[in-house]
Amino acid sequence: MKLKWVGFLFTSFFVIASIPVSASTTTDQTNLKLIKTISGAIAPKSVQASNDGLVSAHNMMYRHSVTIYDAETLELKSTVPDSVELSKFGYKKYSGLYKGAPVEGAYSPDGKYLYFTNYAMYGKGFNKEGHDTCSPASGYDSSYLSRINLANSKIDAVYPVGSVPKVVKVTPDNKYILVSNWCSYTVTIISIETQKTIKSIKIGRYPRGISISSDSKYAYVAEMGGNRIHRINLEDFSVNYIPIGSNPRAIELSPDNSTLYATLNISGKVIAWDLTTNKAIKTVATGKSARSLAISSDGSALFVVNFRSGTLSKVRTSDMKVLQNIKVCAEPIGVTYDSVNSRTWVACYGGSIKVFANQ
Repeated sequence: MKLKWVGFLFTSFFVIASIPVSASTTTDQTNLKLIKTISGAIAPKSVQASNDGLVSAHNMMYRHSVTIYDAETLELKSTVPDSVELSKFGYKKYSGLYKGAPVEGAYSPDGKYLYFTNYAMYGKGFNKEGHDTCSPASGYDSSYLSRINLANSKIDAVYPVGSVPKVVKVTPDNKYILVSNWCSYTVTIISIETQKTIKSIKIGRYPRGISISSDSKYAYVAEMGGNRIHRINLEDFSVNYIPIGSNPRAIELSPDNSTLYATLNISGKVIAWDLTTNKAIKTVATGKSARSLAISSDGSALFVVNFRSGTLSKVRTSDMKVLQNIKVCAEPIGVTYDSVNSRTWVACYGGSIKVFANQ
């Protein structure tokens, strides 16, 4: 049996011994173990792994920053302020410096960029900040998507989107950027080639989670204010629907694109949906207010943060059984899986990040 070794990780407080892990071990056969709590000038709404050496935290209007960490050493690499001069990017009606409010992030497939959504913009000309309860008729300000060049940790592009943008995803073929606009009830589709919006698709009340098939042909968007997942054909932009259940928030696809997983926020459940038969497979209760969702790279395990329970749940996908339910912090809001180091990162709204090894 071949063995690979998890390297030593040293901090000023403890040492994590190397542990042999079988090359054939799947993530659902491992256990979550807390290895570090990251604190500092952060208030993370979400965390996102690049899966090539970085993890970012997006710190809303409470810190006006994106913090980027080394996924292996867990050390802070850079802090990127969310401030931009919009006029320098061609938006001449705005003068001076404008602050944002980072919500969620997505890395480009080539590893060059990190995109992040801004809940709202702050500065002259922005007078009606968004709200969690809203509609297109509310008249809240539109916002912007920002792009960080990872070579120098500078914002080098901004894109106009809708009101209160939440989730951003980039298609695996690096052709489109998709952004869900909470208060506009739309998804903005941006062409990477032209750097322009090419489509705005109506979703319904409170669009949030987005997942994209590995062949870049389909995007799935959760309508959190309803009970549907919108399946968008990215070749002709036609839409059909999956009746997933009430209040879907976050969604993930299995590696083979055959199964869609979604958190159902109000009921505190996670559902597995067969995309071939278009039928539910199974649901499992994880905790109060099941929010963000991540999947292991081998597809064997899901990671769910339950906001009002203060817990992180690990779920086996083969039978949708909860394997672990760990008290993690007062308000866990974001989660991501770093496939390079087999670690699960949890964003705690109160101002910390918890990093767990799967070992």
